[in-house]
Amino acid sequence: MGPPMTLSVDLFFSFRSPYSYIALPRATRMAGDYDVNVNLRAVYPLAVRVPGFFKRANPQFARYVVLDARRVAEHENIPFRFPRPDPIVQDMTTLDVAEHQPYIHRLTRLAAAAQAEGRALPLAYAIGRVLWDGSVSGWNEGDHLAKAATEAGFDLAAMDAAVSADPDRYERIIADNEQAHAASGHWGVPTFVFENEPFFGQDRVDLLIWRMKSRGLTRRN
Repeated sequence: MGPPMTLSVDLFFSFRSPYSYIALPRATRMAGDYDVNVNLRAVYPLAVRVPGFFKRANPQFARYVVLDARRVAEHENIPFRFPRPDPIVQDMTTLDVAEHQPYIHRLTRLAAAAQAEGRALPLAYAIGRVLWDGSVSGWNEGDHLAKAATEAGFDLAAMDAAVSADPDRYERIIADNEQAHAASGHWGVPTFVFENEPFFGQDRVDLLIWRMKSRGLTRRN
């Protein structure tokens, strides 16, 4: 018998989703503990992907997410605060989403650039903490993102330059992620997909590991 085969799981992720952020420590731990590649595939948030989504949603939807995400983060001991500024430019009174979305486009394309190198999970985790852990206001200013990128082994200026030079290349990666996400059997993030089976939510990691163990998942030495 040869060495055990490294399994592979996709993680569909959005930088505006609190649960996507909350899933990152577990996904990172799973990738460290087990012989599995976690391919983080960033998609645009519902606010951008589905125009009018929040206007059609039950008004209790957003309020519940705010309450629950804080509670889950506290339970998991994950530092948590909603990002300042919001990565989506949206009037939270009228729920109108702006046409111009500089923050989410930049963040999602950076993740696509890291995905092209097969290392999107560490980048998303480093940047996710800058947005969500409450230590930074104005994550889009100064050198906060640059430091996070460096921590994940990337050069932010070089990535921004590559994206500016050929934005369509990275938009194609994102569009491909969104198609694969739609085909997976779920519409929300975070969704893990293993062998075409979707596992939606940061609270499905244990179930995912159980399923992968039935396919030969082994612990790293």
